[in-house]
Amino acid sequence: MIKFKNLLAIDFFLLFSTVILIIFSVLFIYSSGVNSDGVLTSNEYLRQIVWGALGLIIALSISLSNYQRIYHFAIYFYIATALLILYTCIAGRQIHGARAWIGIGIFGIQPSEFAKITTIIFLAQYLDSSHRSTNELKRFIISCLITMIPMGLVLIQPDFGTSLVFIPILLVMCFIAGTKTRYILFILAIMACTSVITIALFWAKFVLKTSVPLLKMIENIRFIAVLCAVAGSIFSIALFGFIHYKKRYFYWINYFILILICSVLASFSIGKVLKEYQINRLVVFLNPDIDPRGAGWNIIQSITAVGSGDIMGKGYLMGTQSHLRFLPQQSTDFIFSIFSEEWGFIGNLVLFTLFFIICTRLIRIMKNSTDLFGCYIAAGLSAMYSFHFLINIGMAIGIMPITGIPLLFMSYGGSALLSAMTGIGLALSIYVSRFNL
Repeated sequence: MIKFKNLLAIDFFLLFSTVILIIFSVLFIYSSGVNSDGVLTSNEYLRQIVWGALGLIIALSISLSNYQRIYHFAIYFYIATALLILYTCIAGRQIHGARAWIGIGIFGIQPSEFAKITTIIFLAQYLDSSHRSTNELKRFIISCLITMIPMGLVLIQPDFGTSLVFIPILLVMCFIAGTKTRYILFILAIMACTSVITIALFWAKFVLKTSVPLLKMIENIRFIAVLCAVAGSIFSIALFGFIHYKKRYFYWINYFILILICSVLASFSIGKVLKEYQINRLVVFLNPDIDPRGAGWNIIQSITAVGSGDIMGKGYLMGTQSHLRFLPQQSTDFIFSIFSEEWGFIGNLVLFTLFFIICTRLIRIMKNSTDLFGCYIAAGLSAMYSFHFLINIGMAIGIMPITGIPLLFMSYGGSALLSAMTGIGLALSIYVSRFNL
């Protein structure tokens, strides 16, 4: 057990950066609740204070414990959160189109936020226990399955944004664990092809409002079945050739066939799972002016708010886009837009620096970890925080589609903040453990 005196040995750069971000969060959630008459219309900031204080207590408590104690319990945490997500899909509370919350009255919990942490822990445990395995492909496939189970359940809710977070977690942790580059590139290629096919399909269907024969076939279940049958036959022949003749080109034939099939199947599935408003978010990302008062409204107003901040910003509580209620979900998805409008480019530099410190400290913790388990956890946390930051900022400035991914430590929400602080606590524990060998 780590002694209380080792509280002085924690990574204060990491801790202080998160605390400052939480303070910013309270300030700008308060600002988001002020209307054009200067009247406070929301008490969200009070809840954020409570969650921030609770999150800090959780982080410090975990930092004072030995993170290695959870090694053998990782699978139970993983299963528990997966079952909770499954329950939310059936009987959870539906908010903003996603059935992702469990709760009574104003109190609720979003299990998918905590599933990211438990998946990181369980995947780290598996990668550590299998690091001497000679079958790298089997190790990578099992890692994918570990990640895809909660990811698939979250996608069913449907919460497309949160489901995407599991992908960088998987890829970064596997890369640090020494997975072959071609396996990681395989996943990246599927993501890229799926994105292109899906966006092209939605663009033709909802924007051009015309039928493109090749894209239309992707929506046809019979075509999908025929394509899979043909690809399966080619795959079998190439596999036979690779096994018996040991020719590398047979391997690469199957490699690219799998990318094609997985991309088409993923695009087909996305089209069936996503709601219309989620599809519209992807479409207007390419051209918000297609529906400026509908699906494109969020992006246009967010870009306006960010741009109007200029160098120094308009001043705290002086923003117009938020106080005039032009920004929807301004305390959650678009908290960065309010921040940028009121504190400008200089404020953004401070914000970017704080997130940069968090990610670099996590990388340092990963490199200096005394064991692989801690190393992999720090890698997964770094991927999670970085992805949230890049996607949310990208959403706010119009270079990423709106996916509902919050800006961790800043956006309003108890589950996201508490899970993020749980991750910080784990990172601090890994760091402190260096002094307790």
